[in-house]
Amino acid sequence: MKDDLAILIPCYNEGITIRKVVEDCLRDTKDIDGKVNVYVYDNNSTDNTVEEAKAGGAIVRYEYQQGKGNVIRRMFREINAKCYIMLDGDDTYPTNAIPEMYQLVCEKNVDMVIGDRLSSSYFEENKRPFHNFGNRIVRGSINWLFKSNIRDIMTGYRAFSYQFVKAYSILSKGFEIETDMSIFAIENNLSIENKIIEYKDRPDGSESKLSTYSDGFKVLLRIFNLYREYHPLKFFSIIGVILFLLALGFFIPKVWIPYLNTGLVLKIPTLIFCCFFVLAAILSVYSGLILDAVLQKEKREFEFRLQLINNGEISEENRN
Repeated sequence: MKDDLAILIPCYNEGITIRKVVEDCLRDTKDIDGKVNVYVYDNNSTDNTVEEAKAGGAIVRYEYQQGKGNVIRRMFREINAKCYIMLDGDDTYPTNAIPEMYQLVCEKNVDMVIGDRLSSSYFEENKRPFHNFGNRIVRGSINWLFKSNIRDIMTGYRAFSYQFVKAYSILSKGFEIETDMSIFAIENNLSIENKIIEYKDRPDGSESKLSTYSDGFKVLLRIFNLYREYHPLKFFSIIGVILFLLALGFFIPKVWIPYLNTGLVLKIPTLIFCCFFVLAAILSVYSGLILDAVLQKEKREFEFRLQLINNGEISEENRN
């Protein structure tokens, strides 16, 4: 049976705050017409997260594969709703923004509403300077590479349409999931809105599960890989141009100019080296052309899949 609004909270050791978050969600959505449920998905917590979530009024389910991406995959597979709100269980996001985010999805047909912390109080509230720097780097990289205007890439506060949830194939296992879903929406021309929200830092005793360095590296690597996947012609053409310029850089001073002066090729190994670089450049460009043709075919298939989802012909059990 489909909910009108499903509030999804992935949790790992958030016993200090989860009850308040659940109660706040239920309080701030009591005026929404229709069926509203709060789902807390526990990811192997070792504290009292489950008990506190149930006490607050949540439906508790479990995902035993560790990692936020794994939890969200389970949520998206199991829950059917007209609108989904996803937020963290650490009490850093204002639940009073849920009705407006719900309205954007249901009335304006927005596929993903992004809770934008960075345009409000995030940099003042967040006490981890490297997190602040990392957020700026990730936001700038994605908006530059993918020609978008998403104001907060790493936020865990988002609203989704049914179409987005059932069309999105989750491959990320950890905290790079937010980056992955942002780029997925950009590249598939899905409707995106930024909703400015107030942010407050975690309360005393609550600790972030995000590792600044290791998870930050994974996010940047994911951006690199997604750019290669979504823009193969540009990616491999850049590599081809670099290889060709390297070949010219060695060929002109080491082979061509001495040949003009003496009539002899004095550096045979350098000439062979340059030939291999030129061949590699040509192969790189052709690889980009082939992969770009495959990508265009996949985009057409994706549009067809959206039609099936909207017509109710693809359910959560048999979607990609």
